[in-house]
Amino acid sequence: QVQVVESGGGLVQAGGSLRLSCAASGGIGNIAAMAWYRQAPGKQRELVAVINSRGSTNYADSVKGRFTASIDNAKNTVYLQMNSLKPEDTAVYYCNAHANRGSYWGQGTQVTVSS
Repeated sequence: QVQVVESGGGLVQAGGSLRLSCAASGGIGNIAAMAWYRQAPGKQRELVAVINSRGSTNYADSVKGRFTASIDNAKNTVYLQMNSLKPEDTAVYYCNAHANRGSYWGQGTQVTVSS
């Protein structure tokens, strides 16, 4: 059974940093890309960052220069280093793993940035 599990969320003051992790397991197959999305209360889920197996990345304009995604293909794990956090970054952050066997979502991890 495929599992995608996020970790690393929490409460941080504005200007602080957090590092999220997302690990995929359970016979997921070959992962082509992994992505981070976020959803704030009352808002639609939005793409934050995507990274493919070669390490190529794309970011939402709102996080460029502050967030950095990285991938460990051997561990089927993706990371999101979030620096200079702002209150508007507060959301539930979800990981998506896009593999040859399908697309899988994690349960989400809460990130709260206080002003």
